[in-house]
Amino acid sequence: MEPMAHVQSAQGTRPRARDLGIVVGQGGTGPLNAITDVPGVRVGHTTVRRPPDVHSGVTAVVPGTVGPHSPLPAGVFSGNGYGKLIGTTQLTELGTLETPVLLTSTLSAFRVADALVGWMLERPGCGEVQSLNPVVGECNDGFLSDIRARPVHEEHVRAALDGASGGAVAEGCVGAGTGTGALGFKAGIGTASRTPELAGRRCTAGALVQANFGGTLRVLGRCVTPRCLGLTEAPAPVAETGSCMIVVATDAPVDARQLTRLARRAVFALARTGAAYSHGSGDYAIAIGTRPEAGAPVTDAELGPLFEAVLDAVEEAVLNSLLAATTTTGFRGRTLPALPADRLLEALKTPAL
Repeated sequence: MEPMAHVQSAQGTRPRARDLGIVVGQGGTGPLNAITDVPGVRVGHTTVRRPPDVHSGVTAVVPGTVGPHSPLPAGVFSGNGYGKLIGTTQLTELGTLETPVLLTSTLSAFRVADALVGWMLERPGCGEVQSLNPVVGECNDGFLSDIRARPVHEEHVRAALDGASGGAVAEGCVGAGTGTGALGFKAGIGTASRTPELAGRRCTAGALVQANFGGTLRVLGRCVTPRCLGLTEAPAPVAETGSCMIVVATDAPVDARQLTRLARRAVFALARTGAAYSHGSGDYAIAIGTRPEAGAPVTDAELGPLFEAVLDAVEEAVLNSLLAATTTTGFRGRTLPALPADRLLEALKTPAL
């Protein structure tokens, strides 16, 4: 195995959506256009590759000093519950998050949860902790990776957590996105942010996706398929092995109930990108409030700009996950092609039929 700790940036190797002039919505972005624009949020990846059969990994989203003694308000929404989102029942019941959120491969999720518990129990102030709710999401990367090998181990989880940092976030074939694909193309990790004004105050909302779902890609409303881009048709993952995990973070003054409403919008945003929401696609979003001390939450009637910000950020994050990814050949010789930026732009210039 070849573990690769947190990668500072995948930017500069392949263009992001905005680099190509593909702008989703009218709202402004944070300086990095990433979930790490939300103050205190850090991201870490460990990529696990053993060519040709293993293309997997783990991604950690670490909001501030989250822990059992410093929980954060959070909400979760299941668009389709065909998945193994560990920790969801307590999160739903209490509306609080007490660990980082980790993303990985389906059959590695349970090992990752155990490693997260071990790491948390070693944190300062946790010496007497006897109950802990780890939150781990997953996607099935079995099309490109030998998922039964369960290649993600404790050392990979700890490397992602210990290496988590602010700043630019690596996207595409990295961490939990190493072996995933979406909408007929190689995909992976993607991120974006928005800075809406809420109740007279500027706030930040960021999204990170682990994209692995079926459907037909839509870019600015235009359907885009491998065939229309002149790519060789290849067998694609069956819809029943799909999924998408979305993590949203915001410093807006909102409570757990309102964060659950944000999580719903995050899943709704996948429809903009062409998601099919198939029987076997586990589509989940977790929304985290990073400023529990911000005071009384805004009224529900004031949430409109934040809803729109989340919709736009998730849509752009999915596009970034596709554009950052590279063509990958993996388990049993299966291949998922990258979304070619030049051909995509040409297709977008062609008048729609």
